[in-house]
Amino acid sequence: MPAGECRGRPSVALAAHCVAQEGARRYRFNVQSMKRITLYIVLIVGGFAALMAAASWSGRREPASVANHGTRKVLYYVDPMHPAYKSDKPGTAPDCGMKLEPVYEGSEGAAAMPRAPGDGAVRVSADRRELIGVRVEAVTKEARSERLRLYGRVAPEETRVYRVNVGIEGYVREISDVTTGSQVAKDQWLATFSAPEARTSIQSFLVAVDAAANGTLRPADTPNPPDSGLEFAAERLLALGISRAQIEEIRRTRVVPPAFRIVAPASGFVIARSLTAGEKVPSGQELFQIADLRRVWILADVPAAEAQHVQSGMTAEVAVRGRPAALRATVSRAVVPQFDPLNQTARVRLEADNPGFALRPDMFVDVHLPIALPAAIAVPVDAVLDAGLKKRVFVERADGAFEPREVQTGWRFGDRVEIVNGLSAGDRVVVAGTFLLDSESRMRHSAGATTPRP
Repeated sequence: MPAGECRGRPSVALAAHCVAQEGARRYRFNVQSMKRITLYIVLIVGGFAALMAAASWSGRREPASVANHGTRKVLYYVDPMHPAYKSDKPGTAPDCGMKLEPVYEGSEGAAAMPRAPGDGAVRVSADRRELIGVRVEAVTKEARSERLRLYGRVAPEETRVYRVNVGIEGYVREISDVTTGSQVAKDQWLATFSAPEARTSIQSFLVAVDAAANGTLRPADTPNPPDSGLEFAAERLLALGISRAQIEEIRRTRVVPPAFRIVAPASGFVIARSLTAGEKVPSGQELFQIADLRRVWILADVPAAEAQHVQSGMTAEVAVRGRPAALRATVSRAVVPQFDPLNQTARVRLEADNPGFALRPDMFVDVHLPIALPAAIAVPVDAVLDAGLKKRVFVERADGAFEPREVQTGWRFGDRVEIVNGLSAGDRVVVAGTFLLDSESRMRHSAGATTPRP
């Protein structure tokens, strides 16, 4: 039907026919548009894929082009973090995973990276030595004197500690104001003790005194002297805890006292006190402990490896915090150093005079003990690379290379360590920058073992 017939007022049938015709026309137009859009998309995606393929092919071809057709030739590839590692083909570094960088013929890097000798030696230019801080010293064999620093604890000298007790059961009647830490003088009153059973011994002593005064004891030409009975009676009183001064007072006055006094047996400091007024005390119980601190002991722990250098009679300096002048102490000649199995240390005893009582029991002090060592080769501790079972140093050779060499070590004092085997006097040893040389030596040795040399 012609298109003009649908412009007027058509009948119902005619209108329906016109609508169907218009819908078919629009459908054909939409199909054609979709085909054109799809074609455009295919062309765009294809062009992008072609560009990516060209770029990828160009990237793969570029090294071969540079190496084969360019003016510069790739000699080898290196690890940018460890230039000592070399490879004859591109890839990634085995230590850090970074991409290997090419080294071209005639470049500065190629001249600065000579192949390492097969023995693991490292050659470093003078500029680079200064940059990484490599420092070399010549070793010598000579006797040395070192200072062994120890931590010590002050203790009373055992022969100057006095324990005050009683040899009979009784009661404490009075106590002086002496307490732990108080300084006392010899024969100073400490406490009053009452023991009814002591009266029998005191009366026996007075009988012996009277007998000696009347001459009724045995004659002088007998095996025992006339006053032996009197001395025996006096010894019994001393065993009870009665002082010699009070025994002499009883002898002079001929009076049996109701209680006897307990006095200090020597001058010193009270380091223990264990009694109260009115307390019942059994026979033999310790009441006071007094220490004469004019001379003390210093107990110090020495590491097992260094204990062999400590000898009896050696003189040490003892530093006390807050005291400007150091005190002198002597390693005791009386005892062999005791060994502590827990700390693996040897205990050494030093004896020291204590002017002004600067050293008090249980005080910690610093002990500086000079040690005379025999002639030996010693190097700084930083020069030795300790790998557990093996130790090594780097020695400068005549050709300027640094050669790793295994050594055996001995004593160590402060920042020096003895080299027992592996070095000779006159060898020049790297004492600074050793770790960097060791790292480069290991990298070059690894590269030389896995990569053919050009």
